Amino acid sequence: MRLFKRGPATWIALAIATVLTELGLKIVPGVGTLLSQLVTPLVACGLIYGAAAADRGSAPAFGDAIRAFRAPPHAIAAVVASALVAFAAEAFAAWWIADVNLFDASTASTDLSAAAVTGILALGILASLPVMFVVFHVLFENVRPAPAFTASWNAFVLNTLPLLVYSAASMVLLGFGLATFGLGLALALPLWAASSYAAWKDIFGIRDAPA
Repeated sequence: MRLFKRGPATWIALAIATVLTELGLKIVPGVGTLLSQLVTPLVACGLIYGAAAADRGSAPAFGDAIRAFRAPPHAIAAVVASALVAFAAEAFAAWWIADVNLFDASTASTDLSAAAVTGILALGILASLPVMFVVFHVLFENVRPAPAFTASWNAFVLNTLPLLVYSAASMVLLGFGLATFGLGLALALPLWAASSYAAWKDIFGIRDAPA
């Protein structure tokens, strides 16, 4: 909340840009889901850059939404790959629980029960925990993808219990966003990004906010 209070309007605008990017790309016939998984994680990095800006005492900028597209190619690839881990888990859960193919727009829009949605999102969040720090390593520390994934995995192994508690809190935030027909995501996504940023600094002993 300390970070969010430094520019809440911009935080919310970045969250809305992320949601609209995902929804807008998913309606592209044939390749919408794939495009969404390639582009949305990079737009979402605007929230990560916003957290770093707020940590430096300044305010996030809406231009942060496209900043990740200017990152080195290996960093872009690592960001997308880490996001695909969570999506792959969600796709598997959707198929296993509800026989839904998330890559098929005609079935992905099928009405799912609350239990099915909860299971799908829970598995996605759990799968994201071992790779949640990859984006910080590659964007802020210029770490290559392989060491970034290794460092993130090691951090998960050493902090499994607190990160599982974190995942439970993430489910509450996400549930709030969905229960408000997506409107709550404007608040949930910034808090999610800011808390992930704070966890990265805490676990890895980062003292100064990255530029």
